[in-house]
This record gives sequence, C-alpha cells and structure tokens, in this order.
Amino acid sequence: MSWILLFIAGLLEVAWAAGLKSSDGFTRLWPSVFTIVTAVGSFVLLAMAMRQLPLGTAYAVWTGIGAVGAFIFGIVMMGEALTLPRVASAALIVVGLVGLKLSSGH
Repeated sequence: MSWILLFIAGLLEVAWAAGLKSSDGFTRLWPSVFTIVTAVGSFVLLAMAMRQLPLGTAYAVWTGIGAVGAFIFGIVMMGEALTLPRVASAALIVVGLVGLKLSSGH
C-alpha cells in the first residue's frame, strides 16, 4: 500500500508543478488554488508512505516521479523540446527509481 500512496503522491507532484506554471507566480486564482490543494495532497500521501518506506527511498522516488512526470507533461501539454539528451537523462532517472524499488526490500 505504501508504494501505491507514494506513486499517487508523485502524480500529485506533477499536478502541482503544472499548476504552479499555470498560476503565473500565484497571480491567477484557480490555478493557484489547484496548486496548493495538489501540493498538500502530495505531501500528505508522501508522509503516509514514509511510515513504511525508508526516507531516502521514498523521497527519491517521489521527486523522481515528479521530475519525469513533469518532463513528460511539459513535452506533451506545453510543447517543450523533445531531444535525445533530455530523453536519455529522464531514462536515467527511471532506471534509478526502478533500482531503488528493487533494492528497498518493501
């Protein structure tokens, strides 16, 4: 269950990062509200997952899901550049996340 909570927390991290971009520096009301709600949800689920998972593993996976998810969101929804070096770098993050999962013992 902890891994599921952590995965959802990571997805919410992607959501709040996208909301933060859309909020235009917290100058737009509804994107700002969305950002705050999803950030709080992400932190709460991360905290719940950390009850069972090691700190380093949980935090690295949470930020990794957020980083790779935001990378994908930026390409698909915001027209950001899709280049081989960027994809290779994101792939290295994914390899690290899989390694942490496999070596965590949970």
